[in-house]
Amino acid sequence: MKYSMVFSALLLGLGLSACDKPTVVTPTVITVPVPGPAGPSGPSGAPGLTGDTGASGASGATGGPGATGETGKTGGETIIVVPPAAER
Repeated sequence: MKYSMVFSALLLGLGLSACDKPTVVTPTVITVPVPGPAGPSGPSGAPGLTGDTGASGASGATGGPGATGETGKTGGETIIVVPPAAER
């Protein structure tokens, strides 16, 4: 009788281990942030750095020819204009 109780307990343990056990799957909880009312604005930040100066633009078109001078007069006196002497 001693061995029959041990033998029956052993068979019971083997029988229960052979049974299908339900697998519990816990649902995944997804949290979605919900926007709330806006709070007061914070203080302004420090001013940013000054940027580099830009490149100079392209030069403009070349100007047209200048006005033509008055034609010289023939005959008469010749006037020579002497520039003032440079100071030394």
